[in-house]
Amino acid sequence: MNNTFDVYINKFNENDWLAAVETLAPEIHEVDRAATQIWFRFFPLGLFRYLESTEDKDAATQTFVIKGDRELKNQIDTSHHFLYGHRYWKTVKAAIEAESAVFENSNIDLAEEIRQVAALAAEKLKVDTSMILGITAAGFMTVVQAGLDNFKNAAGEVEKPKGLMAKSPDQIVKERAKDDSQGLFGFLKTIDKKFTVTYTTPRFEGNFGIIVEEEIASASAKDQSKDWKAADERCWEGVVPVECRSAACGTCWIGVLGGQEKLSEVERLERSRMEIFGYHQPEDEKPFLRLASQAKAYGNVSIVIPPWNGTFGREVYGIDHIELEPATTSAKQTRTIVKDAVKNQLM
Repeated sequence: MNNTFDVYINKFNENDWLAAVETLAPEIHEVDRAATQIWFRFFPLGLFRYLESTEDKDAATQTFVIKGDRELKNQIDTSHHFLYGHRYWKTVKAAIEAESAVFENSNIDLAEEIRQVAALAAEKLKVDTSMILGITAAGFMTVVQAGLDNFKNAAGEVEKPKGLMAKSPDQIVKERAKDDSQGLFGFLKTIDKKFTVTYTTPRFEGNFGIIVEEEIASASAKDQSKDWKAADERCWEGVVPVECRSAACGTCWIGVLGGQEKLSEVERLERSRMEIFGYHQPEDEKPFLRLASQAKAYGNVSIVIPPWNGTFGREVYGIDHIELEPATTSAKQTRTIVKDAVKNQLM
């Protein structure tokens, strides 16, 4: 291993990485612009380093009530399945490996380092660099959290794109912006307008209907087309994991790939809960990271469901404690575990 490269990529903190992604965002094709920023929220460096530094990671994981798989080392080739650039992963992965062997400039800006490796991969693939930047940034962070040896040992294989993702980047952006037709006189409707939520998960994709002003989690619960619990133990009702529907558990966090402007604005409850959970929701009125139990739809929306959830904002990021009011027994147990753990830490 080139120790210079290892030292370089590990010297940056989470804010450094998010700043680099924000710098690169305007250069990333629109099809992956929000997706890349969502990916970095799905795999927060702060949480990773906190857990790695603890004496008992399993106990800490239980303290944060983490459910699902948050470890990148277990999903090196699949974590970025919702990025258009995912199809280029094998070449991007090889470019990062090659860079790790010859890297020398420890003073290079992080965004510029990602930009240069992306350009090399894009040249080999004969595609525009804007298509490669997002997946390259995700690849660099994967090395940090999975380790270079594990990164190299991953096969680098990806599934052939299908459905909407098999179309061109511009077509995908256009399709995500469309709304379902409301019929010949749909413009006269003020209630009962029906739209579609298109979702992707680490294992499958699909869609479900939603009525105007309905919360995404509520609409998801009406879809009983599959045994969702068998597919993901966090899914009690529909494809969107949910426990409480009152923003008390954080289980229903989602990324918005398209249509974020068609969702309701973030209200105080959702904003404060997202901080406590540690999910790094942007300050925008209609950001790309939401709680599905709080976000109401006013048009078609495309979402991605993360492979895990938890509550870690106070311990990892120093967020002041806010009393949460769970609406279900399951959520109440979750909050009790967190409250007791925090109390024990302060004693």
